[in-house]
Amino acid sequence: MSPFKPQRSDGHHRRTAPAWQAAAALLVAAALALGVVACGGGGGGGGGVEVAATPAAAVTPTAFTQGTITGFGSIMVNGVRFDDSAATVTDDAGTARTAQSLRLGMRVEVDHAKVDASVGTARAAAVRYGSLVLGPVAAVDSAANSLTVLGQVVDVTTSTVFSDSLSAGLSAVATGAVIEVHGLADAATGHISATRVEAAASATSYKLRGTVAGLDAAAKTFNIGATAISYAGLASSAVPTGLANGMALRVQLATARSAGFWVAQSLGAKGGQPADHGNGQSGHVRGKISAFTSASQFTVDGVVVDASHASFPDGSAGLALGVEVEVEGTVSNSVLVASQVSLESRHQADDSHKWQLFGAITTLDAATKTFVVRDVTVSYGSATRYVGGTLADLVLGRKVHVTGAVGSTRSQLQAAVVSFE
Repeated sequence: MSPFKPQRSDGHHRRTAPAWQAAAALLVAAALALGVVACGGGGGGGGGVEVAATPAAAVTPTAFTQGTITGFGSIMVNGVRFDDSAATVTDDAGTARTAQSLRLGMRVEVDHAKVDASVGTARAAAVRYGSLVLGPVAAVDSAANSLTVLGQVVDVTTSTVFSDSLSAGLSAVATGAVIEVHGLADAATGHISATRVEAAASATSYKLRGTVAGLDAAAKTFNIGATAISYAGLASSAVPTGLANGMALRVQLATARSAGFWVAQSLGAKGGQPADHGNGQSGHVRGKISAFTSASQFTVDGVVVDASHASFPDGSAGLALGVEVEVEGTVSNSVLVASQVSLESRHQADDSHKWQLFGAITTLDAATKTFVVRDVTVSYGSATRYVGGTLADLVLGRKVHVTGAVGSTRSQLQAAVVSFE
């Protein structure tokens, strides 16, 4: 059985509704018993947990998780609720941040203690986050649900979260506007599948993360996708050792091009890989296959996977470059040795319960049928189901657990289930 989630009755490591509700009830009870008060998070707010009485004890990490933030009341990643009260938070440039910087839809890497599979919780030691591209919008294609930023085609999906200032979704994005995109690189199409899009009008530099191609060491230029980059202005000590085609880089760019090239201000190799973790640590990764040799040897978002002894509850025939998967296993010699590999495409029906919020209702508007939890606006309607109460119990201050999907506004959560304390 997975160390991360209870076993489902159909054999998949995803909770059925009854198990999920029971876990939610246990989580609420545990939080009340410990006096834990969670603080804001969401479309425009951040996540985090504050412990009322004493500072949280340090956490010794024994596992790592890579995935998308899908909820708050701590942070929810890959179906696990992480208590980040003792965690350090940094961006992909290594700059110290706070838990309030975290947002729904951000891609993160979490170092943490062992997951309590009975309730799906763990304590985080460190959280790292970073977007794939930050820059000006060159084109918006409403028909294809895509936009182009710094030469990168960004696909907007039904699960893409937009920040509050872009609450109308793709139609709110204008050509020339500077935005920041979190998401998954699709090696099969060369596109980015966006998990979050936010306005970044105040940015003083641009950013691009991706794989080096077309390296010209003499001219000191390379490409990431369709973007041509020059690093000629950097000192040799500022260039990653062993820079080569295929290397994953984070590039900070000046806001103006020179001689047709975007000018690199800094280059950084992507961290958070199994090489950064000790043998025996557990790993849990959701992402797209970025390199594919066979069903037993592939790479997910830069994480090398050995699936030669893994179980495939959805079968292995669908594995290919660009396919989104969930991998669970153990690190050995810088490789994630998989115990199980699942196809995310087989679980799209779970998306109606993908996003989660724990907390008290701070704003309620019966006219628009919305309320706010963790700075996230939640819309409800005739399709919303209530557990432990009724519609009449939606009142200010009431503590709830909300699950749902991104609504049509893209910055709101459309509630599927509201469970009352």
